[in-house]
Amino acid sequence: MSLHLPPRLRRTTGLASLGVVLLVLASCSSADQDQIARLAMPESATDRGPVIFELWRGAWIAAMAIGVLVWGLIGYSCVKFRRRRDDEIPVQTRYNRPLVILFSVAPIVLVLVFFYYTVIVQNEVLADVSSDTGESPDHTIQVVGFQWSWAFNYLEDEALDGSTTVYEGGTTGDEPTLVLPVDETVKINLTSPDVIHSFWVPAFLFKMDVVPGRQNTFSVTPTELGTYQGRCAELCGAYHSRMLFKVKIVSADEYATYLQSLEDKGQTGLAIGGSNADTQAGLEEEVQDNEGTGSSQ
Repeated sequence: MSLHLPPRLRRTTGLASLGVVLLVLASCSSADQDQIARLAMPESATDRGPVIFELWRGAWIAAMAIGVLVWGLIGYSCVKFRRRRDDEIPVQTRYNRPLVILFSVAPIVLVLVFFYYTVIVQNEVLADVSSDTGESPDHTIQVVGFQWSWAFNYLEDEALDGSTTVYEGGTTGDEPTLVLPVDETVKINLTSPDVIHSFWVPAFLFKMDVVPGRQNTFSVTPTELGTYQGRCAELCGAYHSRMLFKVKIVSADEYATYLQSLEDKGQTGLAIGGSNADTQAGLEEEVQDNEGTGSSQ
């Protein structure tokens, strides 16, 4: 049973719908409009963010183009092949070879194109600093994700004295803060003493798994001063939702002052997580290398 509306009512309904859409768009705040312009992607705080955003925008353009094409074909079919008489019987067709070929080949081509550009962007985002500049990173930070918080180890940082490792560790009730210097290259190593976690800072526009028995690494150069929220993006147990941290991007002088404050508080050595972390696969070498000077958070 189909519902037939009078032409005047259909026009009124269409105008009302258009008015609602325009009203909703007009009521958006400047922040909302900025979100729409970025296609719901957060503002980037690093040098790797713009290339990720370009991939995101390209995917949106492709998706909208496909949507317009599909809806256009649907609309064309509805108008072109609509029933004009109650006794009309449509032409009975078993298949349409050109359409079958199009609907088989087009998705494969789309997937290959997306795969190609994704690999290019992934390689650029995960490229080591040394491959970009030919030099070592300015800073190396060992990030340990454990049930259910984080420890940040600033390894023999030149901003301190080049030979002392300092750390900050958190708990489920006390979010730790990862401090990074602006416009300086940072290599971040990720390890876990227990289960799989995921290091995610939305302002970095990507995330990376923290896997027991394996060290994952990425390099980044912070470009925007400010404080950003971070979290674990991998369901890792009962208190996964409390596994939060902050990232604070500061000037080089503030960064050096912060590391000195950690040393003054006695937070030296390597913080590797929970009380049994020194027996877990993936961290044994780090513990042995720092035996006698390390500490467990």
